[in-house]
Amino acid sequence: MNYFYHPLLDTSVNQFSFTPEESRHIVKVLRKKAGDQLHITNGKGYLFVAEILEANPERCMGKLLETRKFHPKMYSLHVAVAPTKKTDRFEWFLEKATEIGIDRITPVICQRSERRKLPMERMQRVVQEAMKQSLRTYLPELEEPVALREFLEREQPVLKFIAHCEEDEKMDLKRRVAADKDVIILIGPEGDFTHDEIQMACEKGFIPVSLGEYRLRTETAALVACTTVNLINNG
Repeated sequence: MNYFYHPLLDTSVNQFSFTPEESRHIVKVLRKKAGDQLHITNGKGYLFVAEILEANPERCMGKLLETRKFHPKMYSLHVAVAPTKKTDRFEWFLEKATEIGIDRITPVICQRSERRKLPMERMQRVVQEAMKQSLRTYLPELEEPVALREFLEREQPVLKFIAHCEEDEKMDLKRRVAADKDVIILIGPEGDFTHDEIQMACEKGFIPVSLGEYRLRTETAALVACTTVNLINNG
């Protein structure tokens, strides 16, 4: 089964058209024809079954046949992570975290960050493709990059953790996470957070945690954090 993405689709729509990009994929790549059925999500928890009315590679037309609403998880997972120097590594994290089940991603710019800008349009496409590939109906929110200090000023009444490599008293993340609780996890750049950044986060209520005894790459650490939260909630 393939999922297609149409962010504007909702229960009030009967007939609709796909974007030129999605239309070409449906007609030219998958060779779908009029009368074929498609499964479509709007990224907001809905799964639609539609029938192709016109298999036009520039403007594929369809009509809705069925609608199903999926309820959101009992918890939300938000990872604030410094962008990696190589964008393909950050894309890998976005893809795998979406497959596992993340709700929000905030790229945070730290003092030791080697990358401070991201091709956001491309990154959004990576998240959308991963959502479709993994047959999910909720599209994770990918925020614009923000300075760490600015991020820490936000009101965030949830379980808040910061994973860092300094020799400090830290408990394993898996012993800190509670099921059905909203979670934010901070992951630093390749050179880790500075001592001042760690102190600043702790003053804002972030609890230092460990992701294990070995040093991990930024994207690996972020994915381990996602997996840990997922296992606690679905184990």
